[in-house]
Amino acid sequence: MVAPTFSKKERIVSNKLMETLFEKGDSQAVTAFPLKAVYLPIDKPQGGTPAQVLISVPKKRFKHAVDRNRVKRQVREAFRHHKEMIYERIATDKQLLVAFIWLSDRHYVSSEVERRIIRLLQKIAQQL
Repeated sequence: MVAPTFSKKERIVSNKLMETLFEKGDSQAVTAFPLKAVYLPIDKPQGGTPAQVLISVPKKRFKHAVDRNRVKRQVREAFRHHKEMIYERIATDKQLLVAFIWLSDRHYVSSEVERRIIRLLQKIAQQL
């Protein structure tokens, strides 16, 4: 059982990891509108978590920070509740980098965001 938290260690904060995820060319993407997930399995660093996540809500979609923050909060919470779906499938010597990108310019209720996150995590888990 995975702890139902979302710690600092589970966030992608390193520019190097972001570059690895987006510029290396090996990453894969799945979409469940209004979300897109870009992911890449890498070798696990010592003491690392099974997955690290980046949540992106472009300013182009929501001009006000309060709106972007609300969407990020919804995505973070949905991932926190369902992360064990991919944690079970990740090999012990691997780490999964995942970026969730918001594609819509309108808000969705939290239950809908959660359903889309579940669908994305299922697709990712099938391809691991």
